[in-house]
Amino acid sequence: MPSFDIVSKTEMAEVDNALAGITREVGTRYDFKGSKCSVERAGETITILADDDMKLKQMHELMAVYFTRRQVDPKVLDYKTPEKASGNTVRQQVGVKQGIDKDLAKKLVKEIKDSKIKVQASIQGDELRVTGKKRDDLQECIALLKKADVDRPLQYINFRD
Repeated sequence: MPSFDIVSKTEMAEVDNALAGITREVGTRYDFKGSKCSVERAGETITILADDDMKLKQMHELMAVYFTRRQVDPKVLDYKTPEKASGNTVRQQVGVKQGIDKDLAKKLVKEIKDSKIKVQASIQGDELRVTGKKRDDLQECIALLKKADVDRPLQYINFRD
């Protein structure tokens, strides 16, 4: 029976490459001269340290640009609320989303069932498996999900006939 899996994975090596590019640019840009702005990753959490709110906003823009350059969708970034740090600086935690959580999985399954395409979707941990009798139905399902408004990028893997 033909099937495929829907996953949402972020390549952490590409995240590290994007953060290295941001660090290089912060070191060379004139408007960051003499500032204590930095960005570092520990696990699936990125910590941004900036002098003030304006510099923090510029760091957000840099993250969007560099993540896009490295083919990592900026939708994977989950910005927490900024907090005050020592010496009048601002610190912000940014989570990197991995996998499909239960709420998103249920939303995707509901979307698939409401479309009346003859496929079955089942939740398997942090991914979805979609099976159907015809390959065309599965391709129609992929097209439907690509048009859906989802808060993170989806990858379609293990397409089997």
